Amino acid sequence: MTVEDSTTFTLTAEELSLLPSDEDVAFYAEHGWYLSKKLFTDEEVEQLEAASERFYAGHRDRTLPARPPKLAYWEPEKGDVQRHNDYIHYEDDTIGRILRKPLLGAVAARLARAEQIRVFQSTLIYKPPVAEEQSNIVPWHFDRHYWSTSTSEEMLTAFIPFHDCGEEMGTITMVDGSHLWKEMAEADSTSLHFAERDRSELDQMLDDNAAYNGAEVRKIPVHIPKGHVNFHHCRTYHGSGANVSDRPRRAISFHLQDGANRYRDFFRSDGTQVAYNHDLLVRRTPEGTPDYSDPEFLPLLWSEH
Repeated sequence: MTVEDSTTFTLTAEELSLLPSDEDVAFYAEHGWYLSKKLFTDEEVEQLEAASERFYAGHRDRTLPARPPKLAYWEPEKGDVQRHNDYIHYEDDTIGRILRKPLLGAVAARLARAEQIRVFQSTLIYKPPVAEEQSNIVPWHFDRHYWSTSTSEEMLTAFIPFHDCGEEMGTITMVDGSHLWKEMAEADSTSLHFAERDRSELDQMLDDNAAYNGAEVRKIPVHIPKGHVNFHHCRTYHGSGANVSDRPRRAISFHLQDGANRYRDFFRSDGTQVAYNHDLLVRRTPEGTPDYSDPEFLPLLWSEH
């Protein structure tokens, strides 16, 4: 039975009170990010952390049937660097169950003004408490650049820490309003990928794009209380700094797609075709293209109908 068959998309009266207000939705539309009310209980957050520790110790409820070439997947031999593990919602049932909480999808649907929200990707993140660790610093980027094979411009990301998360721990930092910028040609998906650029180049790209739009670069580190979630638009520039605290920063970056999103062919300026990890995993549509509504890997989180 698929997640879609077994999930009831209803909210309690208390959960309804936690949805973004009209003013919150307007804030998200203007600024490109939104800090939610408390969407997860302390118990749920503690279950996420405990499940993540079991995962790092080797527990898997299932593993991917294939290993995509660009998969982010920390393993112990990589050492005490920042850890990224994609498809955590698929490989760990406890984490997947908590992430599929209908309230989270309902909040995302309000912000994206969408009738349906599906999983797009989930990444378990662990930033060690090592102030000088360079892998802890995440350069400026926006997520849409990684999703060139998607048709939607309304995709969004929920950043879910497992604890109070502030600037000392290297919390996520938003470039306020940057989702409204027009991109310079050299910054779009036909050119070098963000992952192929060094940090100084990405810093310069951010400044150049702001200048191109006549905009100020307003960097806002978001303090996220335990159980709260920061949402950001797929075109909002963001990054994060070093973890200079005395404990690891634990979180999940939960990427979400509106129900209208579909796969599209996308080619770089040199003629090479862009592929996303899903393209190796998900079922095919009748037309033979990757199905970004495959419930096994990309389950439905929320539907108004």
